[in-house]
Amino acid sequence: MGRASVIVLAVWIALVSPAGAQAERTSFSRFEGWTSAIVAADWRDGRGQPIQAFDNARRDLVKGFLDAGFPHATMVDYSLRPDASNPETPQTVLDGLYDAAARGSAGCLLYFTSHGAPTAMVFGDAPRMTPDMMVNIVRRACGARPTVVIVSACYSGIFVNALSAPNRMVLTAASRERTSFGCGADERYPWFDGCIIEALPTATDFLALAAGARACVTRKEQEHAVDLPSEPQLFVGSEMQLRLPTLRFNRPVAAGRPGS
Repeated sequence: MGRASVIVLAVWIALVSPAGAQAERTSFSRFEGWTSAIVAADWRDGRGQPIQAFDNARRDLVKGFLDAGFPHATMVDYSLRPDASNPETPQTVLDGLYDAAARGSAGCLLYFTSHGAPTAMVFGDAPRMTPDMMVNIVRRACGARPTVVIVSACYSGIFVNALSAPNRMVLTAASRERTSFGCGADERYPWFDGCIIEALPTATDFLALAAGARACVTRKEQEHAVDLPSEPQLFVGSEMQLRLPTLRFNRPVAAGRPGS
């Protein structure tokens, strides 16, 4: 057998083997060209003491969204904690987000995890981020692209009206009148972030992710006998209602079964 025949045979074996077939079916991503940014915008508990929950969430959200098919080349993640080895400032975070957005033109995923107040969200040591500030950031970074914004913070429902647009989906950890939970020193993640991380490996798309996360939050709140549930909010614009079912997450598929 000649050298060329050996090479062709080796490639064929790789493709028809379970590992090769699975790799082939999961190599394509519907999120090619999407920008994604995941920001841990606070690092403290309610008493101002340093905690790891927000950064734990940032780290594992990055992994989860990479596994779902978001490209590494146009993904950025930041922590605004000042005691990091190379601390970021709010301005360098925004500059990095805009730079990543310039490298990807297909769509945007922006995820913020932080503490919130009835009028704004903590954004490091900068002035708190109001809905008007948030919508200006999203407009500058993402424009008319399909855009998913997820805000994990108390009272984060305040951002829904400002961010609502036909090309956007907005998911928040709480309504505008309610707190969210899990930002203590003994928590691995804020509860909402933990529920996104829990739902990501089996969710097929953003709508399934939102449904899974909301169900998980309800379960946690019932287990802990929470008196006032956080009431996570979901908005889906008219354009995104048509687009989201086509934006399916990458999922490994067993050999011999059709891909997702």
